[in-house]
Amino acid sequence: MADNSTPTNRPHAMENRHSLGTLAVSPLALGGNVFGWTADEPASFAVLDAYLAAGGNFIDTADVYSAWADGNSGGESEAVIGNWLAGRGSSVREQVVVATKVGAHPEHRGLAAETIKAGAEDSLRRLRTDRIDLYYTHFDDESVEVSEIITALDDLVREGKVREIAASNITPSRLQASLDFSSREGLARYTALQPHYNLMSRDTYEGDLERLAAREGLGVMPYFALASGFLTGKYQPGRQPEGERASRVAGYLASERGRRVLHALDEVARAHDASPATIALAWLAAQPTVTAPIASARKVDQLPALLAVGDTVLKEGELAKLTEASA
Repeated sequence: MADNSTPTNRPHAMENRHSLGTLAVSPLALGGNVFGWTADEPASFAVLDAYLAAGGNFIDTADVYSAWADGNSGGESEAVIGNWLAGRGSSVREQVVVATKVGAHPEHRGLAAETIKAGAEDSLRRLRTDRIDLYYTHFDDESVEVSEIITALDDLVREGKVREIAASNITPSRLQASLDFSSREGLARYTALQPHYNLMSRDTYEGDLERLAAREGLGVMPYFALASGFLTGKYQPGRQPEGERASRVAGYLASERGRRVLHALDEVARAHDASPATIALAWLAAQPTVTAPIASARKVDQLPALLAVGDTVLKEGELAKLTEASA
């Protein structure tokens, strides 16, 4: 078992907590999409141990992670996290908030009531726990009425299998209809939203969805917070990107906007003696509705730049520079 003692450079601000209904979460959510994919179990355990030791408590995964990888069928990330939780004991389980999602696993596609409930049972088994702290609908399924979706989720909450419910990849109109149904019927209500949002993808959240989240008091956890690694600064114009996400990154590098964003990130990062990744996450964290960006790490040495977001406060001029560059 890895040493979970407090490191001397522990970023104190990671212990700050934000509320999501009954849950209290740290200002950076650790993405589990790499666990069981580009990070094997020992590497994943090391990252999880280091994140916990640094004051983090919010782990984000999904039942579909990582069905796209050769030899995988989905649920690999949940299984890794479940093995970690089982190995670390009940005290660690009580410390962490585990979020997972339903609706995209090859065996549980869509959001029919029976699919949601079967997906939850499989996630609980893989996570080796008695409850899911935050349960997302991964992608909205407009073939199913919001009444059926919310009622199924409410059943799980009433059974004690889920603590809070949330939505991801949903239109403002469907999200509003879901919230209205919950309020009208006195059922469990979405407390959080997970949109695609970063300096390179702003119109996927800003506008109607952002206004709705603010009006309804939803916690917001952006995914792809570092634009598939583009905003870490490791990809530069003139260099051919490599790795699992090379094709997406190549598109960012080829655009004038992408080069503007990298330049602005470098300038602000130098002023803070920080990495571009930290600054990109700090810009997200400074947006009024954002609760905790989601970012993943394959190796422990990638964590410090992510964890530093809790201690990084950007000046108004720096925020404006990044906002303008990414417009």
